[in-house]
Amino acid sequence: MQFKYSHIIFSLVFAFILSTGVGIPFSHAQTDTSLAPAEGRKVKVNNIFIIGNEKTKKEIILRELDFITDFYYDWETLVEILIADQKKVYNLRLFTSVDITPLEIDESEVEVLVTVKERWYILPQLIFQLADRNFAEWWTNQGRDFSRVNFGLRLSHSNVAGRNEKLRFSGQLGFTRSLDIQYSKPYIDKKQKHGLAFQVNFNENKTIPIKSEFNRQVFYTSEDERVLRKNIGAAIRYTYRRSFYNFHFLTLGYTNTTIDPEVLVQNPEYFQHDGTKLRYLYSTYTFRHDRRDNVSYATDGELLQLSITKYGIIYVDELDEVEVNFTANKYWKINDRFNFNTGLTADWFLSERQPYTLVQGIGYSPDFIRGYELNVIEGQQLYVHKNSFRWKFFDRAFDVSKFFKLEQFSTIPIRLYWSANFDHGYVTDRNNIPKNSRLTNTYLFGYGTGIDLVGFYDSVLRFEYSLNNSGEGNFFFNFKAPF
Repeated sequence: MQFKYSHIIFSLVFAFILSTGVGIPFSHAQTDTSLAPAEGRKVKVNNIFIIGNEKTKKEIILRELDFITDFYYDWETLVEILIADQKKVYNLRLFTSVDITPLEIDESEVEVLVTVKERWYILPQLIFQLADRNFAEWWTNQGRDFSRVNFGLRLSHSNVAGRNEKLRFSGQLGFTRSLDIQYSKPYIDKKQKHGLAFQVNFNENKTIPIKSEFNRQVFYTSEDERVLRKNIGAAIRYTYRRSFYNFHFLTLGYTNTTIDPEVLVQNPEYFQHDGTKLRYLYSTYTFRHDRRDNVSYATDGELLQLSITKYGIIYVDELDEVEVNFTANKYWKINDRFNFNTGLTADWFLSERQPYTLVQGIGYSPDFIRGYELNVIEGQQLYVHKNSFRWKFFDRAFDVSKFFKLEQFSTIPIRLYWSANFDHGYVTDRNNIPKNSRLTNTYLFGYGTGIDLVGFYDSVLRFEYSLNNSGEGNFFFNFKAPF
């Protein structure tokens, strides 16, 4: 029975990965300090040994280590550093497991062993994704319409040349036809502080959201099903990482969107001007402080992010806007079984109106309140505060090496969490659109419970039942952590 049960779980999770293109998390070992030297002891690190990195360059791992050789450390301080470094190395998302172990030579000297197990870096992935905001939107509001599915092929290399460079190409048909090419190089200098990334994309739609009414998106399709919107975009991003946990990003991008004239008949304010083309150059500065233990499903640490975007550096007659976004998340690990997480997000547009392609609000990823997944609450300012108390009640790694000889797929870690959730927030709509007045400019909250499944390569499945203060309740299904 044990074999059959593990085989069923593996089949379900593996099928999910193929269908969504989401990748596989780990189990990272903690440093064993049961044989730690006496308190107050100082030890010198003689050497650092790294094993298991068949493709990854040694310097990529050394960049994450906060200790050096030939230096004396208090033992307890060194252990704390090693535990923190283990999390940083894992968050490179290059390894399925990371273990950093101090090896005692004598009373005052140690060697440090870094053991990693590499992921499978070249992944051809089938794209089979819903085009809607979330599963509940597709299932309930759109009547489980399979024409609203995107399908295609994505080819990604997550460790080009062993230097943590990312290269991704995707071609997609279905609801949204698109091409996308991305390349990022985290370090372009010897000191590993500066990086660059590039992206070029094209997409077109025959069905598009043109406005919202009664806090639901309104979609439009022409009678002859012609293409209604085309978009071409390109961007370059510069990264500066001076310390381990602080990142600075500067992005410069260009967007060119063309719509069919019929769109302006349906919504004359779609672009806020009479033309059928919206062009703008934009620039974004982002500061991010990230000390999460796992960037895909955090249970300890914190995340602080602030970004400012100026839309309309040229063509300001078509668009002249400023957006400010702030995120502050805190994750408390009470013990190995229990954790509590809280996160605050705020987003402001400075102008009273935006073209509909920029409109934001609660209900658009990642800004949502559980219980209101079926709604969009649009406006110029939003505040969302999310809270989750989690209990890990299942944690096991299944050995499937009999069926998959590749080491990268020989073990399937499965963790299950029960969560109790409470989210609340507010959207300010300066335009006071009557048809959307039920949920705008009013306090909103939602609460409920759910089960989170964390599996292969950091994939997440969430099953939740949530209610809101409008008296509505429903089951919801999601593919990523809430924050």
